Amino acid sequence: MNADRETNHDMTNGDIASMLAGATDEVEIGIAPYEAVIRGGRRRKARRWAVAAATALVLAGSSATLAVAGLPGGGGTVVPAATGSATPAPDLFTPARTTLATGTENGKEWWVAIDVWAAPRTEAQAAGQLEAMGEYGDAPAGGGTKASDLIGKSSYVVYFSDGDKRRKTFEDVFTKDDTMSGTDLQTASIPFAVDPDGPQRLVIGQVSKEAQQVTCTWKDGTTTKADRAPANTEIATDQPTIRPAEGSQVDWFVCLAPKGTEYKSVEVSAVR
Repeated sequence: MNADRETNHDMTNGDIASMLAGATDEVEIGIAPYEAVIRGGRRRKARRWAVAAATALVLAGSSATLAVAGLPGGGGTVVPAATGSATPAPDLFTPARTTLATGTENGKEWWVAIDVWAAPRTEAQAAGQLEAMGEYGDAPAGGGTKASDLIGKSSYVVYFSDGDKRRKTFEDVFTKDDTMSGTDLQTASIPFAVDPDGPQRLVIGQVSKEAQQVTCTWKDGTTTKADRAPANTEIATDQPTIRPAEGSQVDWFVCLAPKGTEYKSVEVSAVR
């Protein structure tokens, strides 16, 4: 990640798919309370993000697909939205999985990925989806979600692996009222380890489709910038980049702090 990021080594699809499928290695983290910080104009509704207890969460106001079947460690092509008139029915029982970031540290591959589940329209569809989520390890934390809670909402789960194990870092749902624009920003900073203790070096966040650059500032005064990936351009997942995720209403970015420092702040530093 800029001059300070570690060099990425490719993982095979099979290796990573196995890690994602291995729910037994997953560390489930409950819904943690947090304070939302609002800056600027319109407030965006903040809901639950399942994050480690030490996580700092920020919600900023507005001032005015790289879709991979497995988790290859190299790159992919950012594909513009389809313009055809026919829209195929979404697959309600298999998530759209997108790699948000990969890298290597201490000789181990790490990655961040998101699963997005299409919105069911009926309770029967929702019940089938809830069962499928359990099989993928994507079942909502806490066990209190009813099938009816999923109707009309697309669900998402973000995973982080430090190379040994993976954990669900946060989860939520999208509704038709959830929008982001301008410099809207929602982020979580977490330790760079499955163990929730340690410096908060990893920043994962959502931004609007208008965001062109995000700047992560670390406590040692250095910064990491994530620029939007140009359309139809192959961008390796070991580069900090603003990326679309298949099925997601918002775009995503990941920043990793150099060793010896941790999260201080993050902002959308350029919009179109």
